[in-house]
Amino acid sequence: MYDVLILGAGPAGLTAAIYSARGGMKTLVLERQMTGGQIATTDLVENYPGFPDGISGFELTEHMKQQALRFGAEIREIEVVESVAPGRVHEVKTSSDTYQGRALIIATGVDPVGLGCGGEARFTGKGVSYCATCDGALYRDKVVAVVGGGNSAVEEALFLTRFARKVYIVHRRDKLRADWVLQQRVFDNTKVEILWTAQVREIRGANTVTSMYVEFTDTHEFRDVAVDGVFLYVGQRPNTEFLTRLPLRRDSAGFILTDDELATGISGVFAAGDCRANDLKQVVWAAAEGALAAQSAGRYVEDLGSVPPDGVDEEDSDACESSTA
Repeated sequence: MYDVLILGAGPAGLTAAIYSARGGMKTLVLERQMTGGQIATTDLVENYPGFPDGISGFELTEHMKQQALRFGAEIREIEVVESVAPGRVHEVKTSSDTYQGRALIIATGVDPVGLGCGGEARFTGKGVSYCATCDGALYRDKVVAVVGGGNSAVEEALFLTRFARKVYIVHRRDKLRADWVLQQRVFDNTKVEILWTAQVREIRGANTVTSMYVEFTDTHEFRDVAVDGVFLYVGQRPNTEFLTRLPLRRDSAGFILTDDELATGISGVFAAGDCRANDLKQVVWAAAEGALAAQSAGRYVEDLGSVPPDGVDEEDSDACESSTA
């Protein structure tokens, strides 16, 4: 039996673990992917306080992980969460074990959204990628495209210039959404060409990607652009599909709604980080929410008192539903 169960080991989940374990709570973090979440694959994080020269996402989240472990938190890698049953004792069933906790913090982050265009599914892993840091070295001296115009897209385009001889940025608008400093770096980089008001309609090739079919929406011109790889950064969706049968309040995009203390409306269940409906998907914001969620969960556990040995209360058992990830 744990005081606090945390789903997700990204910045929100790891920070929650630091605060929870340091506060004397018996804490377990469950993560089905790589510890650190999406930020662990980011080459350089420049806007997290305390690192004036920047720090790699992997190194930053590894520091967080070691800090949580030092305070006594447990972190376990799992294959899948099969079900989550809330009650006076919250139960999380994985493919290999079942865990119980008095409070539950959902910090499962987001997954990338694809374009849904022709060829995307067929060439995923064969020229279509969602992680430049993971796959960039495969494109040394080749031509690649990054689809998107936000911070992630521009950061990864700049990273790809270390390997590729040319990098296209395909953006559906006539100006980028990325931070000003990133835009200046991209504009100054001779390896980068931006295709404005453009949308990829199809990704083409035989066994691997050879081109992308692009529509320029302002002129309705179509162009087949030769590329060896396409990296997609067009949006994110909350990684909460395995929780869809729980009575969580969500916004229209599926992000979890909470109150100011990050309570979800289900007793003892809290949400933090990118999977929550908030205004800023940044590491510093996720970490702050992780700290607040841990504080709220800690107060809940302290107010709860002793837990019946049989687990879930009868009155709460009707609300318990399971879902499969």
